[in-house]
Parts: sequence; C-alpha cells; structure tokens
Amino acid sequence: MSARRKVVARENTIKIENALRQLKNRRESVPNRDPTIYIDDDGHKYKTTSRIMMDVEPPTLEKPTDERVFARENQTPDYKYLREHFKREGKLNKSQVLKIINRATEIFTKEPNLLHVPPPVTVCGDVHGQYYDLLKIFEISGDPDKTSYLFMGDYVDRGSNSLEVLLLLYAMKICHPETFFMLRGNHETLQMTSHFTFKTECLLKYDESVYKAALKSFAALPIAAIMNKQFLCVHGGMSKDLHTLDDVRAIDRFQVDVPSHGIFCDLMWADPSNEYDTEDIEDEDEFFSENYDRGCSYMFTYPAVCRFLKKNRLLCMIRAHQAQDAGYRMYRKTLPQQFPSVITLFSAPNYCGTYGNKAAVLKYDTAVMNIRQFGSQPEPYHLPDFMNVFTWSIPFVAERVFDILYSVLNICTDEELEKGTPLSKELTKTIEDVKKSRHIGSSSRASLLSELTSNNGDGGSKSLDKTALRNKILAIGRVSRMFNILRQEAEKVEQLRNLSGGSSLPKGVLLGGQGELDKKLSSFEEARLADLSNEAMPPTPEQRAKAASRRYSDLLKEAEEQAPK
Repeated sequence: MSARRKVVARENTIKIENALRQLKNRRESVPNRDPTIYIDDDGHKYKTTSRIMMDVEPPTLEKPTDERVFARENQTPDYKYLREHFKREGKLNKSQVLKIINRATEIFTKEPNLLHVPPPVTVCGDVHGQYYDLLKIFEISGDPDKTSYLFMGDYVDRGSNSLEVLLLLYAMKICHPETFFMLRGNHETLQMTSHFTFKTECLLKYDESVYKAALKSFAALPIAAIMNKQFLCVHGGMSKDLHTLDDVRAIDRFQVDVPSHGIFCDLMWADPSNEYDTEDIEDEDEFFSENYDRGCSYMFTYPAVCRFLKKNRLLCMIRAHQAQDAGYRMYRKTLPQQFPSVITLFSAPNYCGTYGNKAAVLKYDTAVMNIRQFGSQPEPYHLPDFMNVFTWSIPFVAERVFDILYSVLNICTDEELEKGTPLSKELTKTIEDVKKSRHIGSSSRASLLSELTSNNGDGGSKSLDKTALRNKILAIGRVSRMFNILRQEAEKVEQLRNLSGGSSLPKGVLLGGQGELDKKLSSFEEARLADLSNEAMPPTPEQRAKAASRRYSDLLKEAEEQAPK
C-alpha cells in the first residue's frame, strides 16, 4: 500500500471513530423513554399496545356456526344476529352465504313481476352498499318483525359493504316473505356489477360462485309494485311503451342483464325531465325525450305521467334512482287530486362519501304519509376500490428506493470508476463534478444527463461506455418519474377523500387521472355533476379495456415528456 493510501486510510479511521463517539454521546444524552408510548408531531400521545381509535370497535374474529346463523324457526337466518355480526365487520363462511342467497332467490322466483303491497309500509330508495346507513333505516322505522318494508332497488355497488347489505336484506326477506318486499334496480345486473364494485367485492371476500348466485337472485327480483292500489312503485320511471299495468306483468324479467331499450329498460333507467315542474307540453310526440345523461332510456314529462295515472286509476308514482340533496323530492301536483305526481326517494346519505346529501324513507299508512330524513353514519375506513394499504403505498416506497439506487450510482470516486469500469477519466470527472456541485435527486437528473451527453469522448469503446451509462441513468430516471406520478396521484386521492369527508370516492374521479384529481381538489361543490358519467349505462368490456390502455399510455407519455432530451 502506498504512503498516500495509508494516510487516507488513517484519516478515514479517525473520522469513523469520531462519528461513533458522537453517536454514543448522543445516545447517552437522550432521556429514557417508554417504548410503548408514541408522540406524534403535534404532541399527541398514543399507546402502541392498544388501538389508537379507541371509539372504533375492533373487527370481530367470530366465525359463527350454521346453528348460530340459522337459529330461527324452520332454520331461517337469524337476521338480528347477522345485523350485529356484520356491524362488527364479521364474516360468514361461503356455504352460509350461498344458502341465504339461494333461499331468497326461491322466494323471489315465486313472486309476480308486479307486487301488491298493503299499508302500512315503509318505502326505501337506493342503499348502494352503505351498510351502516341501512342500519339507521331500521333504527328510525322499526324492526321487520313489526314493520312492513318495500325497497326499490340498487342495493349494491358504489359502497364498500354491498354483500352485507344484500345478505341482511335477503335474511329479512326469508323471515318475512309476506311483509318484506324488494324490487330490482338498474344496478342489479351483470353489466353494472362487473363495471362497478360488487363483483370485485364478491371475489375479494369469497369467490365467483357467490357472485353468480347473487346475479341469479337479481334476475328473480320483481320489477314494480302497487302500494295500497294507489301508488306505482318502481326504481326508474315511465316508459313510452307503458300504457297499462298489464304491460309490466308481460315482461320477461328473468335476465341477468336489463335490455338497453324497451319497457324493462325504462322501468329501471328513466328519469323525470329537467323541466318537469314547469313545462307546458301538449304534443304527445314530446312527452318523452332522449335521456342523454344515462346513455339509454327516456326522460318523461308531467303530461306523460298524468296520462298514465289517470288511465290506470292511480294517484302517484314513487321512484328512486336519483340522488336528492334532501333525500327526497316531490314533483308537480296532479290537477284533480292536488297530490304530487312523482315522488323520488333516495336512502343513501352522503352518497359515495362525496355528495353530502341527506337520505329519506317514506312511512305510509292509509291516512298518513310521513317522510323521515337522516344523515350518514360513521363507518369503518376503506381505501378506494378495496385497495389494501400495502398496494396503495407501493408508489411511495418504490420512489424512495429508486432515489436511493440513483444516488448510489452517483457516489463513486474517480479511483473506483477507473478500477471497476473501462470508463475514461474524462467521463469519470464529469460525474464527480456533477455530484459535488449538485444534490443528487429528481431535480438534478436532467442536468446530469445533459452534461454527460455534451461530453463527447474519443474512441469507439469510450463512446459505447458513455452511451450505456447514459441509457441506464435514463431508464432509472424514467421509472422513478413514473412512481413519482403514481405517488402524487395516491396523495391527491387521499387529500380529495379528506376534503369530501367520506371514506370512498366516485369511480369517475379515480379513472380521470391526475388532471381530474387536480380539478376536483379546486372545486367540489358540484359533486353530482362531477360523478354524472357514473350514473350512465357503463361501457362494454371492450370499451373499458381500450380506456385502460389509453390511461397507461398517457402515464408513460407523461413520464417520457419529463425525461431530458
């Protein structure tokens, strides 16, 4: 070893010893702390041996037996037990789930297309997988043991607990087949559930057999009801081809998907026109117009509804399907009876965690009609689309790892590069100079590559070495930028959720990418309009595949545009 290297080695040894001594002194000066106590940046203390959120009940680990689940007469499901079990985030085994779904399907299959529901009854609108808000409905309206119920569809999708909602309602239907009624909504189809969250939820919690059993049960659900011989109850609305109630009875409802046109489609998808309360239309050709917001069906007018009600000797149409700020809306009154021609109910408060709307149910007796409003209830926290925390955090971790690797690439000394690689001194000094003059990070990569590319060495071998190193740095930088973009989007998703005050996001916001997230962060007062695309009939699987391909292409293009030229 040369004298120079001995001197350098001695100096390094002294530096290391001094550093170790400083660490030891610092460690001795730190006061003893209780390792079970964590103090955050705001000075709040937390016990690491217990739950941070003490007011949130921990999930139950109980695995109930068949005897516990089917504890009522004739081995019907004990829905009161299931109600509390699901509230504590409990699960059933697959055979129990299938048994409940299949028994409910048998009951639905025997029911007609058009139900007849006597009063008194509580009528409910969309639920959309919001299980803890569903519990509030039974709290304010009464237990099914004592109260009749009519639900008008859309039990699944958008919320995080669609399966729990479905299983609880089906269990209640099995126990009270004559007083507990359920209609089909536009989301109880193969097309909608595969596009939104219900299929994913079934596959995550159980498997495809549960999903297929649920689809079969959806196909058996009745599609409309006459309440007290006065009110037509349906999920969507009127149809151009609907003239009498016999038209409803004639529908072949046993299909996993609702047709894209016709009476069946309109009963699931139709909406009142935007000028329903003020329009003055006499031409029958204008009674229905294209429903562009939904991408299918029609928007019906006040004269169209009045004509149908008069012809069929009905008083009013009660529907769901549309989120309402107050949870309900009463439309223009009919002239003879001075009663609302249409009533819309929506029973999912703070829809999708972003709307901030109230929910409502209608309690009807022969002499009294009462609408009860309620707000959203606390529920367990979920990441969007059932994402787990490890998957969600990958962009953050990966970006840091790539930064570390990139920095390691740029801390080699002149001697190390000369000994370990055939790089020329000219290129080595360029790297060393850039390293000393700049803090290596995402902001300096462009400068590093620029200086490397501007240094034209002599000789074929030297040029190849420079090109190879340049390509490696460029590749690492591109991947790092990609993770940086993903990390920024993940942060904005979380920020947007916090601003919305909810635990989930409208799917359209997530699919819109970073630009859409930026837009929604700046203004969130029109949540319904922002999510309007998700209220339409979804694209086909081929269209979804093309959209996903474009999304990833745009992401790669954005990363490449930031790369140094």
